Amino acid sequence: MKKLILPGKIPIARQCRLLGISRSGYYYEPKGENAENLAFMNRIDEIYTKHPYYGIRKITAQLRREGNSVNRKRIARLMRLMGIQAICPRRNTSKPHPEHVKYPYLLRGIEITRPNQVWGTDITYVRAKGVWFYLVAIMDWHSRYVLVWRLSPTLETGFCVEALKEALRTAMPEIHNSDQGSQFTAEEYLNVLKQHPGIQISMDGRGRCFDNIFNERLWRNVKYEEVYLKDYSSYREAEESLREYFQTYNYERLHQSLNYQTPAEVYFSNQITSFNIQKVETRNLICEGVS
Repeated sequence: MKKLILPGKIPIARQCRLLGISRSGYYYEPKGENAENLAFMNRIDEIYTKHPYYGIRKITAQLRREGNSVNRKRIARLMRLMGIQAICPRRNTSKPHPEHVKYPYLLRGIEITRPNQVWGTDITYVRAKGVWFYLVAIMDWHSRYVLVWRLSPTLETGFCVEALKEALRTAMPEIHNSDQGSQFTAEEYLNVLKQHPGIQISMDGRGRCFDNIFNERLWRNVKYEEVYLKDYSSYREAEESLREYFQTYNYERLHQSLNYQTPAEVYFSNQITSFNIQKVETRNLICEGVS
C-alpha cells in the first residue's frame, strides 16, 4: 500500500531532487570549531577589543607570547570567521566586491550637535559556551542612544536589514554611516535606505582609523560590562541578557561625555521639551477659555 501524501507536503526525497542536493546533504549539519579554536577565538576577541588597531600579525604575535603555538593562516581564518579586522590604515592588497556599491565617508569635519543627525551601525562577535553569535546595533551618535540591536547566529544580511527597518519605523537620520562590510553594502540593505531620499549614505574608508569610533566605543562597553562577565549557555540566554544590558545602557548608565546624563535623556530631550511646551500651550488655551 502506498503511503498517503498530505496536500502541501512534499517528500524529503522530492525536495532534494528539486533543489539538486543529496539526501545526506539535506541532513548534514555543519561541524563547529573545536575547543582549541573556540578558545583562540575568545582570546582574539579580548585582544581585539582592547587593541582594535591590532591586525593578524600582532594578534598572532600576542598569542605566541602567551605560549600558544599558532600560525598566521590559522588566526587569519578565525578572524575572518569572526568578521573582524584592524581599524588602521593598511596597504591596498584587496579590492571591494565589484557588485557592491560603496559610498564616500561624509562625516569628516562635521560637528554632530543633535539627535538623528547621524546614525552609525556595526557588527561585533559575541562569544558563548562552545558557539558564537553576531551582534548588530544602530546607534544615534549625538546621544549614544542604541535605537535597535539584533543578535544572529550567522553573518547573513537579514538580521541587519531587520534592525534597520525597525529603527526607521521610529525615526529617520540625516546621515546613515557604516563600514564597507558585505552586510551594509548589500543591495538588500541599501535599498531600505534608498526608500528614504532624505537619508544620506556614508561609509567608512577601508582601514580608516576612528571613522566609526562611537560604535567601537559601544562595543568596548558591551564587552567589558556584559559579555566578558557572563558565560552564555545558549542563544536565548545571550539574547535575554543583552536585552537587559541595553535597557540599562540606554536608560540608567551615565555617560561622562554626555555631562553624566543617560543616552535616553539626551536622545529624547527635544521631544520631551516639545511635549512640555504643548502641555503649557494647551493649559493656557484652556485657562483663556475659562476666563
